[in-house]
Amino acid sequence: REISILKQLNHPNIVRLHEVIHTAKSLTLIFEYLDQDLKNYLNACGSLGVDSYTIKSFLFQLLHGIAYCHQHRILHRDLKPQNLLINMEGELKLADFGLARGFGVPVRKYTHEVVTLWYRPPDVLLGNTKYSTQVDIWGVGCIFAEMSRGRPLFYGTNDANQLERIFRIMGTPSLANWPEMINLPEYDANMPNYPAKGLADLVPKLPPEGVDLLKKMFQYNPKHRISAVKAMKHPYFDELRENILSE
Repeated sequence: REISILKQLNHPNIVRLHEVIHTAKSLTLIFEYLDQDLKNYLNACGSLGVDSYTIKSFLFQLLHGIAYCHQHRILHRDLKPQNLLINMEGELKLADFGLARGFGVPVRKYTHEVVTLWYRPPDVLLGNTKYSTQVDIWGVGCIFAEMSRGRPLFYGTNDANQLERIFRIMGTPSLANWPEMINLPEYDANMPNYPAKGLADLVPKLPPEGVDLLKKMFQYNPKHRISAVKAMKHPYFDELRENILSE
C-alpha cells in the first residue's frame, strides 16, 4: 500500500521513491537522500527552539505537501517530526507513508489506532473512525507548536491522559460547539470541565497571526478545522509569500 501511494505522489515536499527492488527474500525501497529529520533538528536547536522565519518556511512546506496529498485523496495519518525530512537547503519533505490511506466519498470507517499519541486529534482519541483530512491538520498544528516551543505541546502517556492534557490547555469541549461529540464511542458526559488556557502564552515565539492559525488547526469539531489549502493563504504567511515573489 505504501509503495502504491508513493508512486502516485510527485511533489517537491514529498520524499521521492526512486526505485523498488523486489527479490525472493526481500523488498527494498530506495528513496532520495535528505540530511536529517525534523525531530533531530529540533533537538539540535535545544531550548532556544527554531527561529521565526524557519518555523514559517517549514510549516508552509508541510502544508504544501499535505494539501497535495489531500487533493489526491490520500491521508497521511502519522504526521510527527520524525516523519518530516529536511536537507541543508532548508527543504522539508513528508516521509513514511506506512499508515497512509486513500479516502473516498462517503467517508469509510478507518481504525482509530493511527497517529502517534502526542499528535493524535481529540476526535480520534474519543474513538472516531470516520475521520477525513482533518486528522492530518491537527497533527500539523502539534508540529507547528512544537517548532515554536522546542518541545511537544501535548505529551500524554495513554489515550485518556492525552485527552486530559489537551483539555487542560484548550479547555474541555462542549456539545454547544461540537454536538457530534456525543456520538463518539469514548464520549463521557462526566469529563472534567477545564477552562481554556491562553494558547499565546504557551507559544510565545508566535506572532498574533501565528496563534490565530494554530487555533484554527486546533478546532475540536473536525468540520471547523482549517484545510491545508486555506491555511496556506493565512496572513501568517504574508511575509513568506512576499519574499518568494521577490526572489
